[in-house]
Amino acid sequence: MSMTQHSDFECLDCVKAVRRFNRFYTQQIGVLHEGLLKSPFSLTEARVIYELAHHEKTTATKIAKELSLDAGYLSRILCNFKKRGLIDKQPSEIDGRQSVLVLTEQGQDSFNMLNACSQKEIEEILNKLSSENQNRLVKAMGVIEELLATRSESQAPYVLRPHQPGDLGWIVHRHGVLYAEEYNWDEQFEALVASIVAKFVQDYDPKQERCWIAERDGEIVGSVFLVKQSDEVAKLRLLLVEPKVRGLGIGTRLVNECVRFARQAGYSRITLWTNNVLQAARHIYEVAGFRLIRSEENYNFGHYWIGETWNLEL
Repeated sequence: MSMTQHSDFECLDCVKAVRRFNRFYTQQIGVLHEGLLKSPFSLTEARVIYELAHHEKTTATKIAKELSLDAGYLSRILCNFKKRGLIDKQPSEIDGRQSVLVLTEQGQDSFNMLNACSQKEIEEILNKLSSENQNRLVKAMGVIEELLATRSESQAPYVLRPHQPGDLGWIVHRHGVLYAEEYNWDEQFEALVASIVAKFVQDYDPKQERCWIAERDGEIVGSVFLVKQSDEVAKLRLLLVEPKVRGLGIGTRLVNECVRFARQAGYSRITLWTNNVLQAARHIYEVAGFRLIRSEENYNFGHYWIGETWNLEL
C-alpha cells in the first residue's frame, strides 16, 4: 500500500470520527428538536438573538459576518423578529444604507429565557460527571475550539512588553499550574521557578537582562527571561505560552526577542536548560539555531526524565 493510499484511509477514518461526534453532540444538546431548548427559536435564530444581546448596537452586515450567514437568510430572520416585536431598527448615523439593530424589552426577555435554559441544560449534563471528568471535558472542548478557530481569530494581534508589577507572580503561578496539569510535576518545580524569578529581581541588570511578557486582548499569555550567566554567556529561562494561544508563533517570537537582545547586549552565546518531554519548546529552540550539546538523566519534580543543555553561538 502506498503512503498516499494510507493517508487517504486515515483521512476517511478522521472524517467518520468527526461526523460521529457531531451526531452524538447535537443529540446531547438538543439542537435537533424543532425549537432550541424547547423554545420557539431555531438554533440560528437563537445565535442571532445572542449576538444582538451582546452588542449595544449592531447591524445586519456585522451579524452576517460574525456568524458567516447568508445576507438574504439573515434578512428573513430579522424581518420575522421585527414582526414579533423582538427588535427595533434605527437609521445608522454613520451609514444611511445601514440600520442599527437593538433588542426590544420583549427581545431581551427572549434572550434571558434562552440563556437561562441553556445554563440549566449544560448544568444538567455536567452534574452527571465527577469534578475530574468535568475538567477533562472542558479541556477537551478547549482543544477543539483552539484547533478549529478561524484564521482571523487565531491571528488576533498580541504585543510583547517589559514586565510590570504583578507579572512575576503570574509567571510563578502559571508555571506551577500548567506543569502540574500537563506533566504532573510537583510543587518543587514551582519552588524552582520562584527562586529563578526572585534572583532575577534581586540582581536585575536592564542593560544585559530582560523579561518579556506576551499580552493578547489585555491578558497575559506568555513570558520568557534572558539573564546574565557570565560576561560572554546569556541564559534563556522560563519560556511559557498559554495553551489557548499555542500555534500562533508567540513562543518563537519570544525566543527571537531573546536572541536579538543578546546580540545587541554583546553576548557571544545563549545557553538554556530544558528536558526531553517539552517537545514544542525543543522544536522552537532548534528552529532558532540552538543545538543540543549535553543530556543526562535526572530525577526531579517527582519524575525521571532527560535534562538537556542547548547552546546558540551568536
